[in-house]
Amino acid sequence: MQGPGTEEGGLPEIPTGMIDDLIAELEGEDAPFLKHLERELSLEWLPKEEGRLGITRFECDHHELYRRRRLGAPPGPVTIALNPILKGDQALYRHTIAHELLHAAGLLDHDGRHSEIAKTVAPAPKLRDSPVLRELRQNVLEGLPEGQWICSKCGHAWERRRVTRPVRCPKCASRFEAE
Repeated sequence: MQGPGTEEGGLPEIPTGMIDDLIAELEGEDAPFLKHLERELSLEWLPKEEGRLGITRFECDHHELYRRRRLGAPPGPVTIALNPILKGDQALYRHTIAHELLHAAGLLDHDGRHSEIAKTVAPAPKLRDSPVLRELRQNVLEGLPEGQWICSKCGHAWERRRVTRPVRCPKCASRFEAE
């Protein structure tokens, strides 16, 4: 695969070798739909205004899905839809599609093993290396009411650059308590 999508408006593609990497990592795991992916899976782009990076959709409801999972039956049509903002971030694209492929293979819960496999097959990029993650963080920061932090101990104020609350004041090093 050259990049995320064949051309402008083209459908998303699974990176070369990713399915083989997933098969190797899922050895001994309960992934009942893995053998059906080639036949049942389709890929598409989400609408641009969608807030999620990716989703996995099964045509049947969750009761039927868990029944098929228990019986080892095919899942029926499965669609992975990815946000088009991923076109500009190869590492995040790979991580997101690996995550969604795990759901499509039958690992439906977001547990530690799910995260571990996705991290092994396609590690998530660091914030500094991902233009999409930096843009998403900036959008969240712009929507927050506080544009700066003020230490209640020493009165030092500094610009808010992160979503989470600081632990310590950068000036006096005391435990941070907002005014």
